[in-house]
Formats: sequence, C-alpha cells, structure tokens
Amino acid sequence: MNIKQIIDDLIAERLRLDRTIAALEELQRSEPTAKPSQGMPVTRRRGRKWMSPAERLAVSERMRQYWAKRKSEKRTGTAS
Repeated sequence: MNIKQIIDDLIAERLRLDRTIAALEELQRSEPTAKPSQGMPVTRRRGRKWMSPAERLAVSERMRQYWAKRKSEKRTGTAS
C-alpha cells in the first residue's frame, strides 16, 4: 500500500467519524432532559444537620445556660 492510499483511507475514516459524531450530538440535543436513572448525577437539597442524642443534649444545656444568664441580667438590669 502506498502512502497516498493510506492518507485517502484515513481521510475517509475521519469523515465517517465526523458524520457519526454529528449525528450523535444531534440525537443528544433532541432528547428530553435525562432522568437521574440514566447516569445523570442527582443533586440533593441541603437539609437540616443531623444531631446525635449527645450533641442534642449539649446544645440543650448550652441554651439553658444562655437563657438563664439572660434572665438574670434582665432581673438585675445589666445589659451587655
């Protein structure tokens, strides 16, 4: 096989691939939006942070102390 024949074959293959790629891109554009089951990543809403019972007790204790301090400051009239 001579070099001219190899080049002609490669050009023909490139044209065939270009047409195939263009057809696939057209199909992709004409499809409705992909569903998550079709390989698209699922974006989830950010929800509340989950707290363990120990974390919940710690927050509860901090808030109890916070409100007790505010209540005592309100009684004495000292505001910070």
